[in-house]
Amino acid sequence: MSESYEVVKTIAEINKRIKAGKAVVLNAAEMVDAVRRLGKVKAAKEVDVVTTGTFSPMCSSGLLFNFGQPQTPLIKASKVWLNDVPAYAGLAAVDAYIGATEPREDDPLNKVYPGKFVYGGSHVIEDLVRGRVVRLRAEAYGTDCYPRKELEKDITLADLPNAVLLNPRNCYQSYNVAVNLTSRTIYTYMGPLKPDMRNANFATAGELSPLFNDPYCRTIGLGTRIFLGGGVGYVLGAGTQHKEKPPRNERGLPQVAAGTLMLKGDLKHMKARYLRGVSMVGYGCTLAVGVGIPIPILNEDLAFFTGVSDEDITMPVRDYGHDYPNGVSKVLANPTFAELKSGSIQVQGKSVPSVPISSQVMALEIADELKNWIVKGEFTLTEAQEEIVSL
Repeated sequence: MSESYEVVKTIAEINKRIKAGKAVVLNAAEMVDAVRRLGKVKAAKEVDVVTTGTFSPMCSSGLLFNFGQPQTPLIKASKVWLNDVPAYAGLAAVDAYIGATEPREDDPLNKVYPGKFVYGGSHVIEDLVRGRVVRLRAEAYGTDCYPRKELEKDITLADLPNAVLLNPRNCYQSYNVAVNLTSRTIYTYMGPLKPDMRNANFATAGELSPLFNDPYCRTIGLGTRIFLGGGVGYVLGAGTQHKEKPPRNERGLPQVAAGTLMLKGDLKHMKARYLRGVSMVGYGCTLAVGVGIPIPILNEDLAFFTGVSDEDITMPVRDYGHDYPNGVSKVLANPTFAELKSGSIQVQGKSVPSVPISSQVMALEIADELKNWIVKGEFTLTEAQEEIVSL
């Protein structure tokens, strides 16, 4: 990487341009063309911010909420349910956390019922954002200061004193392409996989994806302001399962599932369009999350990184029938993201239909929405207060 640059900008300078209505903002797809036409140095001079976007199932997500004390008597909840979906209540008197993948207690997660719709934490989160009524039930063992042992009531998002979308692992930087080499259909978090490798399911937003555009997290860290679920959120740091030193190609792009981000935002300012409860057939529930991250173009390296195209990105194909369940990491092929988007890839001499579980249309919409916020001066950039180690 370069240590001296022809172009040097600061986030403070870019924010001044944003507030003055003079900032040049491109979405990540537009930046691909700009870097090809102008080169990285001229592109760095002309462009101030590149906006990214992704909309994909992100299982490691959930809601931290406070449901408020009843008027009398008070309660210290030890068990909490929302629409019969268990939440974790070992936090404080009326605080709880509901995970996106937690199913309703009467929903069987069983392959005998591959067509079964599973309602879970992700759907509760979407219901709350949509303003729907949710049934809250709580149990407690009772103490001198918190004598109440039961509570049951209808609530809406407006009734909750606090509701924070708190996601431990989002925005995976690259991910597996899932195939199935067994002779039966299997049901996975990547969707149903047909036998004998008759489909290849893939995720992420390719050239629009946040961590492909800043692969070393040079501008993303603790305190980075982002688009989250249709509102404003923040990066808390590296997400769980974050790999600090993954194998990379010459563009700095990881060759395996690598970086992840921990995110938070106020659910009360989010929109259901960008937070969707998902039921994966035969597997369970998850939450489709919309995330957009602005990348300030501080120098020509960042212009180069944000010029990444679908043709530059390769994704590892792995067998989820035999290998994945047993912890085997054999890579069967490395198609480009452009090849995956074409509708078929070549794996071991066979043409395999490729199926996205992420939405490219929504990813572009999110990148453009964030771009509009910045162009209008409604959204400025923040300095990361702590870096995410990614080298």
